[in-house]
Amino acid sequence: MCDTCGCGNPDEFKIHDHNHDHDHDHSHSHDHQHDHDHGHHHDHNPEHGHEPTHTHEHLPKKVISLNMDILSENNRLAERNRGWFEGKHVLCLNMVSSPGSGKTSILEKTIHSLISTWKIFVIEGDQQTTRDADRIEKSGAPAIQINTGSGCHLDAKMISLSLKKLEISDHSILFIENVGNLVCPAMFDLGEQKRVVVISVTEGDDKPLKYPYMFQTSNLCIINKTDLLPYVDFSVETAVKYARQLNPNLEFIQMSSKTGEGMAEWYDWLGKQF
Repeated sequence: MCDTCGCGNPDEFKIHDHNHDHDHDHSHSHDHQHDHDHGHHHDHNPEHGHEPTHTHEHLPKKVISLNMDILSENNRLAERNRGWFEGKHVLCLNMVSSPGSGKTSILEKTIHSLISTWKIFVIEGDQQTTRDADRIEKSGAPAIQINTGSGCHLDAKMISLSLKKLEISDHSILFIENVGNLVCPAMFDLGEQKRVVVISVTEGDDKPLKYPYMFQTSNLCIINKTDLLPYVDFSVETAVKYARQLNPNLEFIQMSSKTGEGMAEWYDWLGKQF
């Protein structure tokens, strides 16, 4: 278990390069034996019923220490990634969202529209399949897939290893499509210059209140699937109000990747980031 967020082992992931010729397994086995033996030292006398509780009193301090170590190492690698991007003049965007918000569809449209003028590369994060990377490649951009297994987020180490396999050109854009999750990815800096959170109108306008840290750490919020607004109970004004209470500097684009609404505004925003 990842001691930071409770997901699976963060070292158990696979990277599939865009030629799909190699299956790189970076899994590492870990000894999960614990120091605390809960099966042999309990006195079953009712008069001593509080002894097992005493056994766990120091566990939170141990977990907090591990969290700090994990995030510290991740942040160190993230800064190294960021320096690499800056040295090559690569705009790196970390795309985060709940599952099904439309990140991949947005990227497909973006690649179709901009690949003739911009060099675009994509790192896809998913727990199991390579379906998203396959979709991106059909759109015309080189892509690499990271399968996190039981993990619920990408981290800086995964990105660093992927950069060695995806030959990214200078003066280009790298989109990182993170695992669909609004909790754990918020904690892990990947070295990106900007974080873009995508929500859809089908999710509810209280998303910022439920997942505040993601909105606090993002630079742009795309409100997607606006073509469905007449059919769902979603208030754009309410969602923006809640998000701005958390992050007054957060920018917004209303979009429908299906109809094309807001795509021009998105392309304009991208151009301003260089």
